[in-house]
Amino acid sequence: MADQTHVLFVEDDDVIREATQLALERDGFVVTAMPDGLSGLEAFRADRPDIALLDVMVPGLDGVSLCRRIRDESTVPVIMLSARADSIDVVLGLEAGADDYVTKPFDGAVLVARIRAVLRRFGHAGGGDRAEPEAAADGGLLTFGDLEVDTEGMEVRRDSRPVALTPTEMRLLLEFSSAPGTVLSRDKLLERVWDYGWGGDTRVVDVHVQRLRQKIGQDRIETVRGFGYKLKA
Repeated sequence: MADQTHVLFVEDDDVIREATQLALERDGFVVTAMPDGLSGLEAFRADRPDIALLDVMVPGLDGVSLCRRIRDESTVPVIMLSARADSIDVVLGLEAGADDYVTKPFDGAVLVARIRAVLRRFGHAGGGDRAEPEAAADGGLLTFGDLEVDTEGMEVRRDSRPVALTPTEMRLLLEFSSAPGTVLSRDKLLERVWDYGWGGDTRVVDVHVQRLRQKIGQDRIETVRGFGYKLKA
């Protein structure tokens, strides 16, 4: 890589932390590995990594709380790591602002693939705070009631006031706004927004739709039971 991707990895298990760090470094990543949430937050603020991998259950400041702190300061992509696939772990992490999650134990190749998939959709160019998503529609200003989507400037306004979206939320909105009134299935959204060429957990889509609704209006995205979601034209 011309510009090596800097990964912040927060994991309290020494064996997992060291083995994963070595695996990521073999794949060309620069890794800062921390054993707890507080040191992870300090490292994030000092280094401004391109992506953060946060274990849910770390001491001091748990992974979900750390994700919230990071999201307050940055749109850098975040992947949560959890030893369980329980709904509470997954949903709490996603609601805190995570872009994806991986269940432990994980295969190193799968983790690398997920990291690269997240970075691709963030338009990674050597700095998470500077990355912007690619437009999913041709340039121009799209208007849906009180909602305006500027697909060239990557800006969203509601009632003429700017709406702050994460890159993943922006990509999701671009998919909806490129086909207003068209039902998009969860699997299709996973493929287009999350770059999943394989089956994924549709809870990722559901929580991101919920987060997007909170920002652009609860009734703007309609649930079509049994099929998916659509943006009201």
